[in-house]
Amino acid sequence: MNDEAPPSDIPTQRRLRFDMRANPVKSQLDLPPETEVSFVSMDAVGILGGLRLDEIRPLADVYDGYTYFADGDVCVAKITPCFENGKGALANGLTNGIAFGTTELHVLRPGPALDAKFLFYLTMSHEFRSRGESEMLGAGGQKRVPEAFLKNWSPVLPPVQDQRRITQFLDEKTSRIDALIEKKRVLLDRLAERRQALITQSVTKGLDPDASFKPSGIDWLGSIPAHWRLKGLTKCTTRVDYRGATPPKSSSGKFLVTAKNIKNGEIDYDISQEFISDEDYEHAMRRGKPKLTEVLLTTEAPLGEVACVDHEDIALAQRVIKFATSSGELSNSYLAYWMLSCPFQRDLLSRATGSTAVGIKAGKIVDLKCLLPPIGEQLEITKYLDSKLQTHQTVTETIGKSIKNLQEYRTALVTTAVTGNSESFDASNLL
Repeated sequence: MNDEAPPSDIPTQRRLRFDMRANPVKSQLDLPPETEVSFVSMDAVGILGGLRLDEIRPLADVYDGYTYFADGDVCVAKITPCFENGKGALANGLTNGIAFGTTELHVLRPGPALDAKFLFYLTMSHEFRSRGESEMLGAGGQKRVPEAFLKNWSPVLPPVQDQRRITQFLDEKTSRIDALIEKKRVLLDRLAERRQALITQSVTKGLDPDASFKPSGIDWLGSIPAHWRLKGLTKCTTRVDYRGATPPKSSSGKFLVTAKNIKNGEIDYDISQEFISDEDYEHAMRRGKPKLTEVLLTTEAPLGEVACVDHEDIALAQRVIKFATSSGELSNSYLAYWMLSCPFQRDLLSRATGSTAVGIKAGKIVDLKCLLPPIGEQLEITKYLDSKLQTHQTVTETIGKSIKNLQEYRTALVTTAVTGNSESFDASNLL
């Protein structure tokens, strides 16, 4: 049976396999092995479109073991949560028109009855994403959209000329929405910089404008209040490293806090939801169960995220270290703010190793420093920062909600345009 059909002058509804080829074979390539091609990791695949094409490799190095695609193909992430998050793109501008990339991509090659940009927008629609999610196979973080779903999905396809008219409309409208979202993200970045600057100023200079200062003796720290002390981090804390201790995942039980869950100074329970069984919990946490206000630090993927324990009934995964103060000279809350400061983060990064995933080895942690004001000043600094950052958090959440609303509007706009009846399609109804 012919997989491709000629363009039609009337809308059609049939399985997508008749209008596109899923995951085209690379054996058709007739290029010298030294030919340079684009290489695309999952990180280089944009959310709601776009590919980062800054990596080039010889064809011989990527021909085996990677996914092949070419200019004009549509790429769709197949694994959770990348699929649900909308990772995918229309490939354009590839080196020599060819790319190889992560095996967690499906590739769709449109036939003559299907405009490539229209197919891309179809894959960005709510209908495509929701139905694809419902047909995922696998368990937990390894669920994937099967190729059969792509072939058997049956959208209504307007004539090619109408597809192009719709994509022209969507290009214009989504570019405006994307520009607005980008402005708000820039604002979030600036707020994050101001937040860290406020924390750094408070935990390295204190709150007393009349305090006298002395050289710290460390280039990355500079001058510090004269009555403050600099001490080894592990000399004023106890630490528990959970490397290698993560038990098998479970569908229920104790919430497992991974490095991904620790972000922006707190534990985010929505980013990744994994669990370990109640039976495994005691063994997994045998080195020390988390207690309220104890400080968590990620050692890799990502490095240097910090949060305080806010629920005792949680488990901690690999790449998360738990710190607790070992004497009355240090407050857990102040310790968390110190770890969020620029000097500590620079010190941490300077001791890290790795190219793909930068991380710090256990043996290097003993070299990290902690700046110690008197305990009374620590409590004052903590109270001051808690108050100031509450307002900051409110503004950040408001902007984040605005971005989410714009993204939802964008998806709704795309869905309405590409799944509506082309004969009655009226762009003015979508403004």
